[in-house]
Amino acid sequence: MEILLIRHGESEADLLGVHEGRADFPLTKTGREQAKKMAEYVADYFPPELILTSPLKRAKETAMILHEKLDCPLLEVDHLMEYNNGVLAGLDKEEAKKTHPLPKGGRPIHVPIQNGESQLDFRHRVDQVYYRIVHDYRQKNRIAVVSHGGFLSNFFKTMLQLPTTTKAVFPTGDTGMHLVEITSENDIIIKFMNSQTHLN
Repeated sequence: MEILLIRHGESEADLLGVHEGRADFPLTKTGREQAKKMAEYVADYFPPELILTSPLKRAKETAMILHEKLDCPLLEVDHLMEYNNGVLAGLDKEEAKKTHPLPKGGRPIHVPIQNGESQLDFRHRVDQVYYRIVHDYRQKNRIAVVSHGGFLSNFFKTMLQLPTTTKAVFPTGDTGMHLVEITSENDIIIKFMNSQTHLN
């Protein structure tokens, strides 16, 4: 099976300079245009049989644009949401440094942010999604997963069996795409990463 991983387009939070995470901002006009270009490209070269999406507005709107172009099934999956950043959601980044500074040496991975989740909880949630996808949709030739930058970075860590404490980061730009194949022997073939060819 192939998994086409897609990050949402530009959201209003990107222009406001606030922490996003679970803050539920919609796409900007530019974000919608990015999503339309992505949908055209995916329809031409990598059409999925099924789309799974985070229910947060910026991801769901991106997924809906793809869904309308392809007319294939679309499912919302709560576990595809971005990191639950609790009190930081929607907060101005500069203000957050004053009101909710990181503990000296950083926050331990098992300690949740106030009203949110820990990095360990987040990784465990991503682990659950990954193994469910590989198990439940094995019979599909290709599915698309529309989610968020932090989620997708952790998805790669899970897939590559990297520890939660790894310093590796796998960034994704606006409507950036990664294509991965999981073979019948569970080998992982990364065909491309963070492609934004459709925006050129």
